[in-house]
Amino acid sequence: METLLRLFSPPPAITTVKFLVSSPTPRPNNTSSRKSRYRIQSSKFGSFLDLNPESTQPECLNFDLPWFDPASARPQFDVIIIGTGPAGLRLAEQLSRYGIKGLGLEDCFDKTWPMSCVYVNENKTKYLNRPYGRVSRKKLKTELIERCVSSGVIKFHKAKVWKIEHQEFLSSILCDDGNELKASLIVDASGFASTFTEYDKPRNHGYQIAHGILAEVDGHPFDLDKMVLMDWRDSHLGNEPYLRVSNSRLPTFLYAMPFDSSLIFLEETSLVSRPVLSYMEVKRRMVARLRHLGITVKRVLEDEKCLIPMGGPLPRIPQSVMAIGGTSGVVHPSTGYMVARTMALAPVLADAIAECLGSTRMVRGKPLHHRVWNGLWPIERRYTREFYSFGMETLLKLDLNGTRRFFDAFFDLDPYFWQGFLSSRLSLQELVLLSLSLFGRASNPSRFDIVTKCPVPLAKLMGNLALETI
Repeated sequence: METLLRLFSPPPAITTVKFLVSSPTPRPNNTSSRKSRYRIQSSKFGSFLDLNPESTQPECLNFDLPWFDPASARPQFDVIIIGTGPAGLRLAEQLSRYGIKGLGLEDCFDKTWPMSCVYVNENKTKYLNRPYGRVSRKKLKTELIERCVSSGVIKFHKAKVWKIEHQEFLSSILCDDGNELKASLIVDASGFASTFTEYDKPRNHGYQIAHGILAEVDGHPFDLDKMVLMDWRDSHLGNEPYLRVSNSRLPTFLYAMPFDSSLIFLEETSLVSRPVLSYMEVKRRMVARLRHLGITVKRVLEDEKCLIPMGGPLPRIPQSVMAIGGTSGVVHPSTGYMVARTMALAPVLADAIAECLGSTRMVRGKPLHHRVWNGLWPIERRYTREFYSFGMETLLKLDLNGTRRFFDAFFDLDPYFWQGFLSSRLSLQELVLLSLSLFGRASNPSRFDIVTKCPVPLAKLMGNLALETI
């Protein structure tokens, strides 16, 4: 198989193996990572918000990429992948090296922590006997690109995709550089804001929004051997009556990764809200929290803004454009986790594609679209996603105290269940058992929350499951 990859950011591009990978124009929900200069000045925040990034240019990776030359090559491929984020590169790597499973992500970690913890409130902390790691975006992208390049069957093309057109057995993309490229299958890996993947239901997403910094600090109160998965404490808002009231209604938590006593990644996160919580509100709460914890930021090495649509309907299945990554519905509806899930599902999609385009029969057109979409979203996986979406809809109805009670009971479950839920590994039957166990372990106020606030999400779950069955 030959693939073309189209890369977009900085300028968009495409990869070809007889696979093409391409990426669209920059999106507002993109996570940015930038170095910043240590600068102290007075402001109304009196905080790390005064430390401005020293450069807005993305870090360059030095690769001798095999570029597609329209003048000397026939612009037709087996697969064109639009987007060169983790989803597009991972799928291209799997297609080009079909049969090789596993990425070896251990080499892509910045750091790992042997344990994690959850601060339920000021008086209760849960310690989770499970390691946690921070993936280096640079190492991950380098690893994926190196694997794509070493295969010898992928080419890259730098342009923007303006339009996709379909015929019975062939599709084509029109690029802003004037080139028209054709393939048996177009894969959209360009992210949440893509207009290439179609939906036939309203996209009623919940939204996770967060502001994070990798910072050099004078000191911090966190244990170096534990990653803080969630900190739901709100004592830092004692002198901020407006923030405290809004946080009680739409809570945020702190996520902390201590590298050493003076280097730490800190992120204030709204787990899910609809409509999305104000980004400035999130930053103000983070300022108050760090001030209360006695954390003085000296330098901001990286800053990060995340806006992740969660839940909502799946794309129309099947359709002429295949999707992977954010636009395909693989984001965990209750947690916002996506990268690990995409890494795991890309080989599944690659298998389905290779079974069609790598066979002597060369399955194309509607049969190809049907197989690849149902390879990524078989009926069982659609059912479990509806259940995770039910979890998101329930969380949307909980205030701070309800959220604390929920996670207090959730992390008391057998680790098999809560770990499986967070990593999307549970079957539908196991999710039902999790729900029953959660209700049994919950406090009476939490059970009251479930009884009074879950009927509408439950009715929506049952209705969606019925529609999937038809």
